[in-house]
Parts: sequence; structure tokens; C-alpha cells
Amino acid sequence: MHIHYISENNSILNHFLSQIRDVTIQKDSMRFRKNIERIGEVMAYELSKILTYKEIDVQTPLGIKKTTALEDNVVLCSILRAGLALHTGFMNFFDDAENGFVSAMRFHPNNDDFFEIKVEYQAAPSFENKNLILIDPMLATGQSLVAVFQKLMAEETPKEIHIAVVIATPEGIEYLEKNLPGNCHLWVAALDEGLNAKNYIVPGLGDAGDLAYGSKL
Repeated sequence: MHIHYISENNSILNHFLSQIRDVTIQKDSMRFRKNIERIGEVMAYELSKILTYKEIDVQTPLGIKKTTALEDNVVLCSILRAGLALHTGFMNFFDDAENGFVSAMRFHPNNDDFFEIKVEYQAAPSFENKNLILIDPMLATGQSLVAVFQKLMAEETPKEIHIAVVIATPEGIEYLEKNLPGNCHLWVAALDEGLNAKNYIVPGLGDAGDLAYGSKL
């Protein structure tokens, strides 16, 4: 797996990351969503650097300018519901992309810490021979992303696979490396220390879906 850590050098990305973690700032759900969206924009820009471009001629009012334009077809697919704000950031840059959505949730059958991943709702276009970008803000155990990946890959094969996450753990990355094809690209905005006993990211930021959209039953 090709792993891209994009916050290693100081940039405005680190400013947004610090704000979504701050317990006082993150109480403002609108600001939290906006910062996640901005992080998505930064990640989309960095990811765009390795896509395929074609040479084109553009007619200006005063002449012809030779330049380049994106050649790859892109499909953005986010995991509901936490991925929506990050998805918006990617859409702001890949405005011609097709879009898909898949639900994935932790299910605790015994009402204890053990959980399974339930993947139910799916609405996605064809991504055969296209660049598929899977979007999920938190890479904790990696089980949700692998479950969604396996469901999506059941019938179609993309040209390239990119996975974009805001915060990841070493455990989650290791799980992806064991269960996904080696030619996948993983884009990580921030790498955290690891998981606690309940498999939550430490220091993390809390529940990204709840912070963005309110608590759930």
C-alpha cells in the first residue's frame, strides 16, 4: 500500500486539524463541519497531484494557451454519516466527479465491547476503470473501510483506489495493509498514537459523526 502522510510539514492543514480536536472549539458543530470540509479540500489538492492529465489548448480573448486538464474519471464514495463533510471538501475540488454513499456502523450483538461491522445502504455509480476515492474521516480499527471495500469490489474493478482519512492509527493502517490490495493509495492527514480498550482513537477527537451532526440514539 502506498501511504501518503500530508501533515508532516507545517501548513494550514495543521491549523484545521488542531481546531477539530479542541474540546472548546469543536462544540460549534458548524465550525467543526467546515474545518472537516477544508481538510477535505487540502487532501483533494494533494491527491490531485498524482492523477493523470492531458494537454489541451484553451482559447483566451487574446490567443491560445497550451495547458493541461484532468483526464482521469473520478468517483467519490463516502461512508455515512461521518464522511459527508469530508466528502463535500473533495467535491469542491473534483466538481465533475460522480458520487457514491455507503453506510457502515459498529454493531454490538452482545452489548459489550465486541462489535461487527454492518454495511447496509449503498448508492454508487459505476466505477469500472475509474479512480475511486473512498472517504472516511476516522481510521480506527480499519474494519469499516475493509467491509465497505469488499462490498464495493464485489462486481466492479476501478482503475485506481484511493482512501482518504483525516485521522488514522497504526493498528488501522496495519489492518488495511493486510486486507486490501497492495496498489491502493492511503491518504492520511494525521497519524495518532493508537486505540484504547474500546477501540477509539487516542488522542483522536471523539465521535466525528456526532460532532458534525448531533448525537444519535
